[in-house]
Formats: sequence, structure tokens, C-alpha cells
Amino acid sequence: MSQPTLSLSRARYTLGPWARIAGLTVCALLTLGPVVWTVSTSVRTPAESFDLPPQIIPVHPSTAAYHGVFEQIDVWLLALNSTLVTALVAVGQMITAGLAGYAFARLDFRFKKPLFGLVLATMMVPLQVTIVPVFLVLKSMGLTDTLLGLIVPAFPTAFGTFLMRQYFLGMPKDLGEAAMLDGAGPWRIFRSVYAPLARPGLAIVGVLAFNYHWNEFFRPLILETSGQNYTLPLGLVSLQGNLGTGSISVVLAGVVLSMIPAVAVFVVGQRPLREGITSAGVNR
Repeated sequence: MSQPTLSLSRARYTLGPWARIAGLTVCALLTLGPVVWTVSTSVRTPAESFDLPPQIIPVHPSTAAYHGVFEQIDVWLLALNSTLVTALVAVGQMITAGLAGYAFARLDFRFKKPLFGLVLATMMVPLQVTIVPVFLVLKSMGLTDTLLGLIVPAFPTAFGTFLMRQYFLGMPKDLGEAAMLDGAGPWRIFRSVYAPLARPGLAIVGVLAFNYHWNEFFRPLILETSGQNYTLPLGLVSLQGNLGTGSISVVLAGVVLSMIPAVAVFVVGQRPLREGITSAGVNR
């Protein structure tokens, strides 16, 4: 190999890591930029919110906007409703996804493939298409304008079922066959053998479900009419009146408060989330 070719190879080897770092830095700035701007604006005075040129670091930081949020809406009630709904939905999806994924992966029954295809097909149907029949069914059951009406219909999850099916397919069949020789039935095999091994996958389903439903706005907007049943994203809508008075800091302070639980759950669940994705890749 000639000298120019060797020099070009060394240059590519040297520039490769720096190019990746530069690309990741740009992506991080684009992702975190709006978040930093939101937090920064939430601690500004209303007058500083419209300064030109804008300043990322507030000149006179103040927590008055956060006090304004607590004065205008019942943050604790809204947060309690959101916590109750999202926690139960996350647990419910972990249970239904685990059971359905195991059934499609390990059990033999008629029409298994068509039924699984039907489950996957529901992922392509927008929520706006099904909200009217769901609303009519809940109304006939007396579950509209209740937190239960938000929780129960969200238990089935097509994505969670697909994820757990792939997770169970990556596990060795020998474990189930050995338990079957010992006299264990399908339910005992699932509960004692496969479910403990699937905890990382179930953690993925739970974390993703919590973060999605914590920020959900459309279903609560349609199904809830009483303020006492509002979730936090729906209750924050009442803060938009501050935009007309120039108090954009109050609106963004409410947004920051709504982000804290979701960020906390993601930070706590980051390790099982990473382990679940890694172990699923190794099993496959």
C-alpha cells in the first residue's frame, strides 16, 4: 500500500470518532435545546420572556411563575389523577402484554397467526378513528367522565404484545419443556419459569406506557368533562389564558412541573430499559 493511501486511512481513522461526537452533539443540542429554553423561561419575569435578543440565562430569576401555577390550578389533584391513571395503565399493560405475548410465542391454538396479524393491524389504526365507538361503549357502561374510563380501555397494547412475543421467542424452549416434564401446566410454566426471565421486557412496556399516558391529552379531552377528573396535561390548558397577558412564564412553569414525574420515571427505569433491550438483542 502506498504512502498516500496509508495517510488517507489514518486521517479517516482519526476523524471518524470526532465526526460521530460532532453529530451526537448536534443531535443533543437539537433535542435538549427546547427543554433548556422552557426551564429558563419558566424562571423569568414576564417582561424578560420577550427580550430581544433572547438570553438563555435569566437576568433576574424568579419562582413567581411556579407560584402562579399553584394559584390558578389544583396541581396536586391533577397530578394525583395522572399518577393513578398512568400507574394502573402501566401495570395493566405489563400484565396483558406479558400474557398475550407468551400465548402467541409459546402456545399452539387455532388461528394464532391470523389473530396476531389482527393485533398488529390495530397499530395502524389512529386513535381518532376508534374514539367515537369507544366513547359510546363507555357511555353505555356509565364510565364516561370517570378515571376508570381512561384506565380500562388502555389495558390492551398491540405494541407491548408484539414486544413481549419477540422477547419470549428469544428464550430457550428447553426451560419450558423441562418444567412440563416435572408436571407443570402452561400457567405454572409462564408464572414460574418465563415471567421472571421476562422482567426486563416487562419493564420496557411499563416505562413506555407510563411516559406515553402521562402526557396523553386526546382521550382525557374527549372522555372527561368534570374538572375533578382532569389529568395534568388537560388541566394545564387552563393556563393558556396567561398568553394573552404576556405571562408566558406561568404556562411554561406548568409544563416544567408536568415533565418532572415523567423524567423521574425514565431515569429510574433507564437501567432496566437498557438491560431489557440489550438482553433481547443477545437472545435473538
